[in-house]
Amino acid sequence: MSNTNKMKVEIWSDIMCPWCYIGKRRFEAAMEQFPDAGTVEIEWHSFQLDPTIQSGHGDNLYAYLSKRKGIPYEQAEQMNNQVTALASTLGLTYNMDEAVVANSFDAHRLIQLAKKHQLGDAAEERLFRAYFTEGKDFSDPATLVALGKEIGLEEGVLQDLVNSQAFGQEVRQDIAEAEALGVRGVPFFVFDRKYGVSGAQASETFLEVLNKSVGEWKKAQPSGLEIVEGQTCGPDGDC
Repeated sequence: MSNTNKMKVEIWSDIMCPWCYIGKRRFEAAMEQFPDAGTVEIEWHSFQLDPTIQSGHGDNLYAYLSKRKGIPYEQAEQMNNQVTALASTLGLTYNMDEAVVANSFDAHRLIQLAKKHQLGDAAEERLFRAYFTEGKDFSDPATLVALGKEIGLEEGVLQDLVNSQAFGQEVRQDIAEAEALGVRGVPFFVFDRKYGVSGAQASETFLEVLNKSVGEWKKAQPSGLEIVEGQTCGPDGDC
């Protein structure tokens, strides 16, 4: 549920996007430096980089990227080595050799469920770590239940999720909304529906947009009661 007393920052992201995890850390660093962080509400939105992935296909990440991008296997490996090195400077551990390439749709359904319990950010963080660091298969129902329990969701609710198609419409709505906004890649950050930031920008860039957007948002807020002055009696006895 949206908080009308806070300015919203919406983030479109996919769990298998290495730049999304990096972007999350850089945005968090900006928020730590931002004096008005308490006025900001963050909402995560679903996005699928490749909705056609068949889970359990057997390709490792490099083979998958080689086929999808039409590049040599070695080039795919080199690209991921570079992003792994960058991630490490932010305290993130990417074990790309162990990454399980799978369809992220059900993981996004888990995120949508978590959002209903104010655990959207916790779900994003846990799923990123599961994929990039721990080599977990986020298309596996048992894995999703275990991860959901870790962030505080009840097992019964999680079992209901994996045994149904619940929250699938919410995932599709997020993806459709991204298309309507012109989002072509993730991460994509939208500040108060006025400013968009594409990609894992430097923390300084996020901080600059936070200052600008929150400053404008504050000016647009009601400043209090509009008072029509008339005859009154004050506490000092003047009437």
